[in-house]
Amino acid sequence: MTMEVVKSLKEEEEHTIKPQAVTPAVDTSSWPLLLKNYDKLLVRTGHFTPIPNGCSPLKRDIKSYISSGVINLDKPSNPSSHEVVSWVKRILRVEKTGHSGTLDPKVTGCLIVCIDRATRLVKSQQGAGKEYVCVIRLHDKLPGGQAQLARALETLTGALFQRPPLISAVKRQLRVRTIYESKLIEFDNDRHLGVFWVSCEAGTYIRTLCVHLGLLLGVGAHMQELRRVRSGAMDENKHLVTLHDVLDAQWTMDNTRDESYLRRVIAPLETLLTGYKRLVVKDSAVNAVCYGAKLMLPGLLRYESGIEHHEEVVLMTTKGEAIAIGIAQMSTVEMSTCDHGVVAKVKRCIMERDLYPRRWGLGPVAQEKKKLKADGKLDKFGRPNDSTPAKWTSEYKDYSAADASTAAAAAAAAPAPTPVKVEKIKMEISTPAADDGEKKKRKKHEGETADEKAERKRRKAEKKAAKAAKKAAKGEAGSDDDSD
Repeated sequence: MTMEVVKSLKEEEEHTIKPQAVTPAVDTSSWPLLLKNYDKLLVRTGHFTPIPNGCSPLKRDIKSYISSGVINLDKPSNPSSHEVVSWVKRILRVEKTGHSGTLDPKVTGCLIVCIDRATRLVKSQQGAGKEYVCVIRLHDKLPGGQAQLARALETLTGALFQRPPLISAVKRQLRVRTIYESKLIEFDNDRHLGVFWVSCEAGTYIRTLCVHLGLLLGVGAHMQELRRVRSGAMDENKHLVTLHDVLDAQWTMDNTRDESYLRRVIAPLETLLTGYKRLVVKDSAVNAVCYGAKLMLPGLLRYESGIEHHEEVVLMTTKGEAIAIGIAQMSTVEMSTCDHGVVAKVKRCIMERDLYPRRWGLGPVAQEKKKLKADGKLDKFGRPNDSTPAKWTSEYKDYSAADASTAAAAAAAAPAPTPVKVEKIKMEISTPAADDGEKKKRKKHEGETADEKAERKRRKAEKKAAKAAKKAAKGEAGSDDDSD
């Protein structure tokens, strides 16, 4: 480029960054997992100190990636769910595996396999909704054809009574299960076959639903084939892999040290939590939550709109890692208006401890508490004693054990109880026991007539005589043996 061209460019346009009053918007719609639409979260505060610990779920080292991963497995027909999960455990050489809900041996489709740390999410996925595609075989032709079957499917929607089939893994007890939605896909009246899609609650037996459809139609029916197309947060279109894919990916890793195939087969556990409402936690508060502390308002950075009391939420770091599943103790409105209090308490911790540094006990209140413990004005557990200042007991609020601290303060303020003589206590305790025994003896044959009493005594005498005769016979047998 010649000097003349450069000179002309400088004259045409001034290449400087000009100050702006408005911050340009960042498009986060394509960000992965829990960070998606991060800019749409409500901001509590923008001030926090980033800590270099932790990383994005997609950038974990391969060992951590596998131990915090889930597999959306396409279960083959014939082996049971437990067999399939144990095969995955053996292939990947991991400590623990779990699945998100049993599929019968002949059923195929989505089976979420959780590995090591991710097994903590198994319960939340087992209770999530499921979707199936079923092939039903009717025992005769339908006079009304496809329309009749569609009407019957629509009738069997909502809360239904179900008893598990004869061959099932659970107790055959009548229970209520909800069918959210169903749709007839295809029907062949000549072959007596129909295909329908159903969205239902966890624990619904589609085999039982097919039998009920047959009863409702008046021709009888049974389930011919079944495939699960969605389980919780995973469906057929999200990272669905086969057992062969898992085996090949592990073989490639072992022989060529290429981890890209394993990363494609295994997804981070955060994939299962994208449906939860999010609370973003400051880096300095992460480890405290991992140790079981409640999330307080000063540790909150961002939060989702529409959070209600006692709703399940996911606590996440600024890098998009899941810390724990929590129960919200504040609504969105309270989070935006309050300046102190408990935001959420931990239901199930997911992240390992000490991945982030310990940063609790560094605030002014914690420092004062530490000083009082050192001076002997609080006991070693931080509870008030006789020498605790009145200002501390009145002003300090222990959010972890509010009731316990109040009880301890009341106990410290209360006068000592008057000692009672031990002999008196013993006498008071032993006397009622004797009375009770006498009452029991009196009540044993209370209300007995003279005939009943005579009969009882006769039976007792007979038993005694039989016992004596038996003893005598035994003695004679022993003497005969000696003589021989």
